[in-house]
Amino acid sequence: QVQLVESGGGLVQAGGSLRLSCAASGRAFSSYAMGWFRQVPGKEREFVAAITWTGGTTYYADSVKDRFTISRDKNLVYLQMSSLVFEDTAVYYCAADRFPTATQVFRVASYDYWGQGTQVTVSS
Repeated sequence: QVQLVESGGGLVQAGGSLRLSCAASGRAFSSYAMGWFRQVPGKEREFVAAITWTGGTTYYADSVKDRFTISRDKNLVYLQMSSLVFEDTAVYYCAADRFPTATQVFRVASYDYWGQGTQVTVSS
């Protein structure tokens, strides 16, 4: 069983920055993508960013492009968030996809494992 644990969330003022971390443990896969999603209660989980192990290719939602950066280091995945706005407030989840494709990486259903989430609150 794979376990994903997010950390780094908190309260930040608009215009500020936060760095989220996701640590994976348990079963190792030869190749998989890691993604970040966010969710507000009562709404669907929303794609934020993703990264592949093999090529380091990254994907971003239009709403966060040029503000957020996803990166990886072995079993760790980071989401550097800058120029935060109130609309970024959400619970952020990391996820693992064992068999990713470029056209499906943004879909919640593509991911096999999920963390418990970490709260990000942006004050304005």
